[in-house]
Amino acid sequence: MYQYVKRAMDFVVALLIAIIFGIPMIIIAILIRLEDGGPAIFKQMRMGKDLKPFEMYKFRTMIVNRKELEGKISHDKMTTKIGKWLRKTSLDELPQIFNILKGEMSFIGPRPWVLEYYEWLTPKQKKRNKVLPGISGLAQVKGRNGISVLKKIEYDMQYVNHFGFKQDLKIIINSIRVVLEKKDYEITEVGIKDEIDMLKNNPKKNKNFKIKGV
Repeated sequence: MYQYVKRAMDFVVALLIAIIFGIPMIIIAILIRLEDGGPAIFKQMRMGKDLKPFEMYKFRTMIVNRKELEGKISHDKMTTKIGKWLRKTSLDELPQIFNILKGEMSFIGPRPWVLEYYEWLTPKQKKRNKVLPGISGLAQVKGRNGISVLKKIEYDMQYVNHFGFKQDLKIIINSIRVVLEKKDYEITEVGIKDEIDMLKNNPKKNKNFKIKGV
């Protein structure tokens, strides 16, 4: 029952945020465009509930056509000026309210990961996707990207196993604290590559996983 109540609350709150922050979001989009002429919104395929991929939205914070994985430019130099501010304030996540309105995400839940992760997750680990992915989750308030990918999965599984209002409320409160403390836990594409390599080296990895709908 809670999942239906949560979905209704997510929709109402996301709609209110869209109305209240509509003009500020337009201003942010204009500032992003003015800085380098690139697109304001960054879109990327992520894995959703029941292993169904969806396109996730964020304000773009990185330069266009970056070569991060080739190691030709530092991560700091790849982040735009407006992008650095957006990341510090977590405002780059605001466009995900539209993913919430579409029913693809929730405010609270395991973070949606890029599809490449799922080639290496075990069947048990993939159960982190039994619920809607969220803007913030238990792993984020427990360390975000300051902890290993395997530890993140443990926290995600803990969230799924104790799914309920009380846990979500605690995560909301702690998420606000993390944002106010402005801890630098962002993950780079190099970091993503390292996490995928760690999953590849997991002896229990799943070698036969195929992504649905892709």
